Amino acid sequence: MMLEFYGIGISSRLLIGTALYPSPQILSDAVVASGSKLVTVSVRREAARARAGQGFWELIKQLDVHVLPNTAGCKTVKEAVTTAQMARELFETDWIKLEVIANDDTLQPEVFGLVEAARILNEDGFKVFPYMTEDLGVAEKLVGAGCEVLMPWGAPIGSGQGLANPSAMKTMRAYFPDIPLVVDAGIGAPSHAAFAMEMGYDAILLNTAIAKAGDPVKMGRAFAQAIDAGRLAYESGLMEPRDMASPSTPVAGTPFFNIDSA
Repeated sequence: MMLEFYGIGISSRLLIGTALYPSPQILSDAVVASGSKLVTVSVRREAARARAGQGFWELIKQLDVHVLPNTAGCKTVKEAVTTAQMARELFETDWIKLEVIANDDTLQPEVFGLVEAARILNEDGFKVFPYMTEDLGVAEKLVGAGCEVLMPWGAPIGSGQGLANPSAMKTMRAYFPDIPLVVDAGIGAPSHAAFAMEMGYDAILLNTAIAKAGDPVKMGRAFAQAIDAGRLAYESGLMEPRDMASPSTPVAGTPFFNIDSA
């Protein structure tokens, strides 16, 4: 079944950030190689770049992908709401990846402001994609505020740690079976992405692991294949781990030889 966000089908489960790439051409090639059909864009960065930002926007249009502007760097509700409103004008979309940051070192979401900003933006007609922790209480409040997608972090942004709290991530998947869940931040290797997809997560959003790779184009392809494999494994039904061995060859009907009778 195709991935859907707010009623819009997305044909790839790999979502890509557009920062940190060595050049616009490498960014373009990596997106194409990954098969991604949705990219995130920092509103503040592109607004500050003026003419350069216009060139970037033209590049994104050529890639024929959905754009998800984000409110990266915002620390207050007012900043986040204002930035989202700016994004709607700049990129002509009501989709917004909502970030409200609590700490400069961890880039952990400030969950109280996040819920309040989400409520304001949803009431204003935005389709909000909240960057959040893996906390179930926060998730429930965001859903109550109108969010139809949840984006829990795997680990701090850019850390490459993978899923720091897999037990909580599994619980969130079980608790919200009908809401699209996207792992956002902390994914450092294709194996991390496959693990999350095997849990039943709907998509992976990452940036640094591809952009800062020795070969971003090959890494984009590697992540695409890992995500496809993880999703296929989840849909196929993974075997449950066992405490003891279980023979793959049945004992019944196996011939037994008495070496003493020879």
